[in-house]
Amino acid sequence: MSQFPDINGYVALPRLVSLRLSPDGAQLVSVVQSLTPDGTAYGTALWDIPLDPGGEPRRLTRSAKGEGGAEFAPDGSVLFVSRRPDETVKDSGEEVPALWLLPGRGEPLRVATRPGGIGGVAAAGGTVVYAAQVLPGDADTEEERRKARKDAGISAILHEGYPVRYWDHDLGPAGTRLFAAKGPTGDGLDGVRDLTPDADGALDEHMAFDLTPDGSTLITTWRVSLPKGESRWELVAVDVADGSRRTLASSEGHDFGGPVKVSPDGRHVACTRERHATGEVAISLELWVVELATGEGRALGGELFPMDVAWTPSSEELLVAADHEGRRPVFRVSLDGAVTRVTPDDGAYQQLCPAPDGSLYALRSAVDSPPLPVRISADGTVTTLPSPTPRLDLPGTLTEVSAVAEDGTRIRAWLVLPEGATAESPAPFLLWIHGGPVGSWNDWSWRWNPWIMASRGYAVLLPDPCMSTGYGQSMIDRGWGKWGPVTHADLMAVTDECLKLPEIDDQRIAAMGGSFGGYMANWIAGHTDRFQAIVTHASLWNLDQFAGTTDASMYWQREFGAPGSERYEQLSPHRSLDRITTPMLVIHGDKDYRVPIGEGLRLWWDLQRSGVESKFLYFPDENHWVLKPGNAVAWYETVLAFLAHHVLGEEWARPSSLG
Repeated sequence: MSQFPDINGYVALPRLVSLRLSPDGAQLVSVVQSLTPDGTAYGTALWDIPLDPGGEPRRLTRSAKGEGGAEFAPDGSVLFVSRRPDETVKDSGEEVPALWLLPGRGEPLRVATRPGGIGGVAAAGGTVVYAAQVLPGDADTEEERRKARKDAGISAILHEGYPVRYWDHDLGPAGTRLFAAKGPTGDGLDGVRDLTPDADGALDEHMAFDLTPDGSTLITTWRVSLPKGESRWELVAVDVADGSRRTLASSEGHDFGGPVKVSPDGRHVACTRERHATGEVAISLELWVVELATGEGRALGGELFPMDVAWTPSSEELLVAADHEGRRPVFRVSLDGAVTRVTPDDGAYQQLCPAPDGSLYALRSAVDSPPLPVRISADGTVTTLPSPTPRLDLPGTLTEVSAVAEDGTRIRAWLVLPEGATAESPAPFLLWIHGGPVGSWNDWSWRWNPWIMASRGYAVLLPDPCMSTGYGQSMIDRGWGKWGPVTHADLMAVTDECLKLPEIDDQRIAAMGGSFGGYMANWIAGHTDRFQAIVTHASLWNLDQFAGTTDASMYWQREFGAPGSERYEQLSPHRSLDRITTPMLVIHGDKDYRVPIGEGLRLWWDLQRSGVESKFLYFPDENHWVLKPGNAVAWYETVLAFLAHHVLGEEWARPSSLG
């Protein structure tokens, strides 16, 4: 075990990003993220993970720009994406990702390039398919058209549909297309062709795809534009030989999405199906299985909320990682509908990799553990494998608490107690509200980590109120369209229960949250003065303003209605500005397109005009999460300084990281 580090040491910790198993089950490869030598960014590399506990991890790739997106080809070679500067193609003077091949022996070979760069890849049956960003028009003339645009100094983008942005980047003028080729061979790929020249935005945003085992058919999600800025996602099959396309799954009022996984026998494809919400009906997410020959589909798994899916080698069952009461276990789901829980522990599993011998490799994390590679036997026994990342000695303990809401619903939460918290020396208390709102505190978070707060002596409550996943559809339904009031009641109920514990100081308390959690932090500020400080990150403040400026207005307006409707008046935190007296720290990134910077600016101005004691931590170059290492340090240091001043009564000390 490694001692839990300070903030700078924590930000510098390497972390596992993905896991892939070779088709023969003989090699396990992970993408590992770590600090670049200058400490200003994160880079990635491919590592070989031992299949048994006695082995040693081995680094497979090294380059200044890093490697990611690893996928095995049928012959056991590894395809990956990299901006490796020694040979990469140039995009109007800028390095862009190319597709590389790491053979069983020898150095990596560059096997495909595109002027706009290459993204995801899949390989099966002698076929390789990869995604690339392409300008409208003929893909063969793209390079010269990119150069002309660059030389003319043109950055303008003409939009004729919605959306125009996604999370932290602009959409267009290039859009995603899928290219197919034969290979990989010793020399690379042969016969590259554009499979989707008419995509026109249908593959942008959260596209997912897979190949049938014989490599003859590509299965991908496909966005269909609808009137008035609406859209839906369908599932389509593309013939690799001629590019013809047929619809496999389509339903008015539903989106079919990833993960998309074709069964080993090529007969079925598994994906997710999400119901479009209305003002009265909440979203729902279910596992969906489609027969490739007929397009007939059905839901499996009951109320499981699937986060990752993989077929067993027999093609008769699916392994599903699904949120469940503050965990994310692995479940076995048969085609006849039977559901069996596989992992009995508190882990949150992802990156499921079934092996030919019936075992399962995966990444296991939890609220009290960063991701580690594991092998899961058929009986659910979990064996931790060697990792290039350290195991941490946490500065406290994790326990579970619960309370009963006003309607009788059980509200459960994780409670992090710091070392040394006793009845004689109780810990100050921090309520930390998760985002979403459809989500759960069930996993390790590098970005929102309660153990840093515990290392400074805080007890941290991580509750799952209404609209949290893993408690059945009714838990989502009970808060739908009633965000502030019902969620607030749930949070206060479980907070009250925690403050009864002798190890917690009920006089020194604070609340914080990001995204929807920030919305709730704002709501709490306007509906109670019980907290000494409130931290609100990337928060919704004026719902009417937010609903028309976010990158996905159609999603939110399905629930809230057209701007100006009654629900905005009822649920917008800014309507309670005159009741806010608690000191607030506002945090926002300028490149946040999900919750646009206008929300943070409006909140900050309103607090200033109202005379509320407040500070504004602004990141000109960051997105929704604030991800750059130095900025992450500044984030934690500023939050802790704000809490120390208002909760612990210490004199305000400007964080040194801010200069």
